[in-house]
Amino acid sequence: MPLLLDATPALVVLADGSSYRGWSFGATGTVVGEVVFNTGMTGYQEVLTDPSYYGQIVVFTYPELGNTGVNPEDEESERPQVRGAIARNICYRPSNWRCRQSLPDYLKQHQIPAVYGIDTRALTRKIRNYGAMNGGISTEIIDEAELLERVLAAPSMSGLNLVCEVTTPKVYEWSEPTDSVWEFNPDATRRNSGETLTVVAVDFGIKRNILRRLASYNCRVIVVPAHTPAEEILKYNPDGIFLSNGPGDPAAVTEGIETTKALLSAQKPMFGICMGHQILGHALGAETFKLKFGHRGLNQPAGLQQKVEITSQNHSFAIDPNTLPHQVVEISHLNLNDRTIAGVRHKALPVFSVQYHPEASPGPHDADYLFEKFVQAMRAARQPKAAEVK
Repeated sequence: MPLLLDATPALVVLADGSSYRGWSFGATGTVVGEVVFNTGMTGYQEVLTDPSYYGQIVVFTYPELGNTGVNPEDEESERPQVRGAIARNICYRPSNWRCRQSLPDYLKQHQIPAVYGIDTRALTRKIRNYGAMNGGISTEIIDEAELLERVLAAPSMSGLNLVCEVTTPKVYEWSEPTDSVWEFNPDATRRNSGETLTVVAVDFGIKRNILRRLASYNCRVIVVPAHTPAEEILKYNPDGIFLSNGPGDPAAVTEGIETTKALLSAQKPMFGICMGHQILGHALGAETFKLKFGHRGLNQPAGLQQKVEITSQNHSFAIDPNTLPHQVVEISHLNLNDRTIAGVRHKALPVFSVQYHPEASPGPHDADYLFEKFVQAMRAARQPKAAEVK
């Protein structure tokens, strides 16, 4: 039964023809996108506003959504990026001292359709068993066959370059660090509070908390559009280059791959996260492949050689280990659930990347040390080589 007497019926249809009926808690209308699930117990606002979810309909496995409402501080971008959302139950009267708006009102404001009241456990098991697939949400189309027609006409995520939809249209600087009230690694940020370092961040769909972590480590961050050529990036004379997260198929982001290849020749410290990790893999000569249903949650174990980090992850693709040029690159982390590559590092250059999100937001902070590692690599690169010192 709906929580509200005037709730609007909504229909969900997957590409395999399965359907689910529930009630709308967002905007009315019809949307189609890739249906994926997130297993996190918190952080729904960060998930909804993460540009890496662009083009996707997210199923939340946590049984009730919206209890703490919505606030501007927890947004990872300027608006929700998901195509739609699916939940079991919804809270219409949130309770939290930071709350500024209810989740249903927030989604309606931004024209994001959403459905509650369906069996999200059954839907998640369907995706786990058969893989992520396209699906549709509608409050307008009540005929399953008609909505299925729309779903089947939509393109697959494989081969889609969605970076162009979320990257910044112009260059800007970011200076806001993690709020001192929420700073979780003060000793590390204090250790790196010396001379300011310049980082150029290539925006494939960057999260704000990545920018905050870089700023917290005393970096001047210049964010550039994904299509910015290497020669323009190097004109800023950066101490380091950051490759951000983002949506879609990394193999389709050909401009970003070519730019990264050119940047490697500059031999500057480079750090990639998620999409940035995959693009770095392509630039080094590897290939990526699509996972059956991806990794999306807050407790994914990653590590190697008896060291384990609990990580926040959100990705559909992974680097193919059989294509990795092992003569120049080594694996630094594996996803310990399925043994897919979760991190790589160059054997000769100060270049490394991870498939997961060390900035968390939401999630554990086990991997925040990677930002300090990046900063230390930039500081080391600033020092004159021993051979040049007389």
